[in-house]
Amino acid sequence: ILAALGAGVAGCWRGAAEAQHRGPDWCPQHGEPPQRPTVRPTDAVTHNQLTAFGEYVAEMMPKYIQQVQVTCYNELEVMIHPDGVIPVLTFLRDHTNAQFRNMIDLTAVDIPTRQNRFEIVYNLLSLRYNSRIRVKTYTDELTPVDSAVPVHMAANWYEREVWDMFGVFFANHPDLRRILTDYGFEGHPFRKDFPLSGYVEVRYDDELKRVVAEPVELAQEFRKFDLNTPWEVFPAYRDPKEDSPKLEAGDKAPEKK
Repeated sequence: ILAALGAGVAGCWRGAAEAQHRGPDWCPQHGEPPQRPTVRPTDAVTHNQLTAFGEYVAEMMPKYIQQVQVTCYNELEVMIHPDGVIPVLTFLRDHTNAQFRNMIDLTAVDIPTRQNRFEIVYNLLSLRYNSRIRVKTYTDELTPVDSAVPVHMAANWYEREVWDMFGVFFANHPDLRRILTDYGFEGHPFRKDFPLSGYVEVRYDDELKRVVAEPVELAQEFRKFDLNTPWEVFPAYRDPKEDSPKLEAGDKAPEKK
């Protein structure tokens, strides 16, 4: 027993010394760490599997699914009609071959040149099959989109954020309020037509003892720039002076005044 313990301690010391020599990512069981551990390999098998699954989903729900594509070689995207948010998300959650039960993210993209300027993006995860899928739909400023809260409770605050930042209205949402901007805020900051400076600015008022919101002030106060110019600091950039007269043999240099 003591010999076995001694051998184990010696092995631990050798492993620690090896790890210290090779770096913190080195593992004695797996050898050298992979060069790009967070990037999935672009193998043809995964690409073909995603393509086949996308075609399968499109055949199962042809009424709502308009386009299926595999981007970046291993990311499956499904474009659906706005009326198909609830049916498609429910199908992807409950179907045996899908089981995308986790909503990782819900966001939007503003493309003003399109007729339906907003693109709603649902990122789903299937822990059973270790797979991801991206569902996209579209809408404009006035047409609401069905809320995904009945299918995924995680969509509650995501949809509030999209409403706050982009102004996309989600029908049948249990509590569609702003979530990031202040009370009484007007406009939606992530729209492309929203000015970068905004419409109001906040400051603390000493008289009122609270933070007040005022219209943004773009006028700049008068500034007097009294700085050293490069021509005064660096001699190489000074104006060239008149050339001094050349002296010939026997001439005396002029005296300095």
